[in-house]
Amino acid sequence: MSIAPPLYARPVREAASAAALTDDERSRILAKSAQFAPPSAVLPDGRRDLVGLSRAELTEILTEIGEKPFRTKQLWHWIYHQGATDFSRMSSIARPLQEKLAERFVVGRPQAATVQTSRDETRKFLFRFRDGQEAETVYIPDRREDRGAVCISSQVGCTLSCTFCHTGTQGLVRNLGAAEIVGQFMAARDSYGEWPSPKGETPRLLSTIVLMGMGEPLYNYENIAKAMKIIMDGEGIGLSRRRITLSTSGVIPMMDQCGEELGINLAISLHAVRDDLRDELVPLNRKYPIADLIAACRRYPAASNARRITFEYIMLRGVNDSEADARELVRLISGIPAKVNLIPFNPWPGSRFQPSTREQLDRFAAIVMDAGFASPIRMPRGRDILAACGQLRTESQRARRSSGAPGAENT
Repeated sequence: MSIAPPLYARPVREAASAAALTDDERSRILAKSAQFAPPSAVLPDGRRDLVGLSRAELTEILTEIGEKPFRTKQLWHWIYHQGATDFSRMSSIARPLQEKLAERFVVGRPQAATVQTSRDETRKFLFRFRDGQEAETVYIPDRREDRGAVCISSQVGCTLSCTFCHTGTQGLVRNLGAAEIVGQFMAARDSYGEWPSPKGETPRLLSTIVLMGMGEPLYNYENIAKAMKIIMDGEGIGLSRRRITLSTSGVIPMMDQCGEELGINLAISLHAVRDDLRDELVPLNRKYPIADLIAACRRYPAASNARRITFEYIMLRGVNDSEADARELVRLISGIPAKVNLIPFNPWPGSRFQPSTREQLDRFAAIVMDAGFASPIRMPRGRDILAACGQLRTESQRARRSSGAPGAENT
């Protein structure tokens, strides 16, 4: 049986043809995303939340109340560098203006409905938003250093229905707004007391962001992009684009736009090396098959030897964990600056999969490493809490439905 050459060796015209994704397709994705728009940032009492506004939007609403543009820089500093939520604590702003701002605006945070801290110090938050909807955020500390990653959600629920993922069983309720996305990180910082924002080389406890929580980030691209631009702003939170990773199941038109506009790190939820299997595990593959996905990775502008694309591969016993699968994975990603995260499956109630054995994990990893790709086995964290993505929300929704709480009826 002949083996097709690696994609990177195929004619340029063929690769370009596979990547010919039109503006119409991108527009269709954005239009569908708008159907799941978050609720208004205006509270029932008429006050507006300032979190999530761009600098231009913040300047505009301050101008509307008769304030000079320089106030934008002051407020930005207090909100995103100092972490202040109370206007009366903004000492560089005169009291009359503090009172004026408090009458019209708030600096909001999502409510931490549940917080669980594992024995391994992983901390999981279930954040509740103003309309009663909920999403999960996880802080995963580094095993060796005083730093860690904040795993942020992009949607309430998810539309992709990946068969191994607990969130995929919940369906999509709505997108999260920029304020709700930024707010998850800010609330996690509140929990760890990490304000004001560390400057320069000062170590950060919450040092990286991974957009790997509930939802498909690229189906909520406009809110994600707005939130990440706020987080990367050097006069506020100031997190480098090199410390932000977006994980996608392969929404190819938006991958291209993300690379051009944000330049953040990319992770691909691959999980299979054959289209027939990936069609089952990651149904989005039926629209954007593996060959097109790998081609999009090859042209991702932020990829380099210093900033490798991460291929996430959940290891399912007897499904996708054979040595032949490992060799095909190596062939697929050959020539891409990449690493492979091998993820033991974390079982959840009702799932039909089992985790690969440790022996099979090691055999698979050895094949990938021998081909020159880093392939760490990402051991599960927080196993003594509701750790699988979506579990905490499911338990909360079950309890709230039984009590008739607002927001639970829409899930």
